[in-house]
Amino acid sequence: MIDPIVLRTDPERIRESQRRRGEDASVVDRLIAADQQARDERQRFDELRAEQKTLGKQIGPLQGKLKKADDATKPELQAQVDELMVKAQTLADEVKAADAAADEAAERSTALWLEVSNLVNLDSPVGGEEDFRILEHVGTPRDFAAEGFAPKDHLEIGEALAAIDVERGAKVSGSRFFYLTGPGAELEFALLNLAMEHARRHGLTPVITPTLVLPSAMEGTGFLGQAAENVYRIESDDMYLVGTSEVPLAAFHSDEIIESEELPLRYAGWSSCFRREAGSYGKDTHGIIRVHQFDKVEMFVFCEPDKAEEEHANLLAWEKEFIDALEIPYRVIDVATGDLGSSAAKKFDIEAWIPTQDAYREVTSTSNTTEYQARRLKIRMRKGGNTAPLATLNGTLCAMPRIIVALLENHQQADGNVAIPTALRPYLGGRVTL
Repeated sequence: MIDPIVLRTDPERIRESQRRRGEDASVVDRLIAADQQARDERQRFDELRAEQKTLGKQIGPLQGKLKKADDATKPELQAQVDELMVKAQTLADEVKAADAAADEAAERSTALWLEVSNLVNLDSPVGGEEDFRILEHVGTPRDFAAEGFAPKDHLEIGEALAAIDVERGAKVSGSRFFYLTGPGAELEFALLNLAMEHARRHGLTPVITPTLVLPSAMEGTGFLGQAAENVYRIESDDMYLVGTSEVPLAAFHSDEIIESEELPLRYAGWSSCFRREAGSYGKDTHGIIRVHQFDKVEMFVFCEPDKAEEEHANLLAWEKEFIDALEIPYRVIDVATGDLGSSAAKKFDIEAWIPTQDAYREVTSTSNTTEYQARRLKIRMRKGGNTAPLATLNGTLCAMPRIIVALLENHQQADGNVAIPTALRPYLGGRVTL
């Protein structure tokens, strides 16, 4: 949720953000009207409530006088009390109606706020998925032709090593499910251990998060808007399977006030993730690039708003260090506004080189969500005796299947083995190849 003050003082800033995202800007006008009505209804309730309190202060003393009055003055005082009691009953009904009207108006305003995405960073490139800005290239893709052999794709390598089994995955669970077996499973565990050690060195607290969350957590993080079609819902229990541990990590401190001296709070959460991949039919159906279930290590930060850009740079640097350790060529991109999630103000992706696709593919991302999620989840910080929303950020450290794809393809050898990067060897018994 955006600071309502922005709506009241600079609504064009929200309209421009919506336009840059390719989203509905007219919602701002409806929101202005709903916000004004909510404030007017609440003001009317406050005025009536104040009038009710004033009337109550008049009735009490008058009733006291009535008890002590003599027969000559009692009728007149009784008439005054009766008149005020009738007025008090009428006012009580008006207060109750005004309170209900204020609540209803606030609900309408809140519902409209949930349709508005976060304010995009004006430095982000404008456009859709293909309009990103390349920030840097790191590493050089291998020249397999010069090495004398044609690279195999990750699934062919994985099947030959008895590391990946998509056929049995489909038999048991349907398309886009898979088994990691033998060296494939060992590789994932090694990546998990390396990622968590990497996170720990940088001061992040390891967390194993729930994979089922309540609607409030999913809505609070912004995943029931544009991303809702990709979310699995357990209707019988009104719960959701998370598509990323960002959701339970963000909601970890919901409805809490955090002392500013405790910030930043940095976490590294591991969870299985579930995505319906709606709208991606026919895309990446081969192998394990785009699947319904996978494991991931996600970094998450709570910080003061003026430190958010610094923390965003940290997250990107830590992601780069991790990919560097895996010796995979990659590029870093500044994601265009039309390709941002609803909560993100700015996002950087790391895209690993995939030899058999002759293309870079996303393996990590990091988003600055400013105060957007914290406002929705009612997370505040206390500083100098005052409370205010804080900022949240997230960053993928290791999405297992895609990192495994990049490892297998970039480190394959002519003899069919796969070289293990030096950083991973201690977690694989010192082996140098799979």
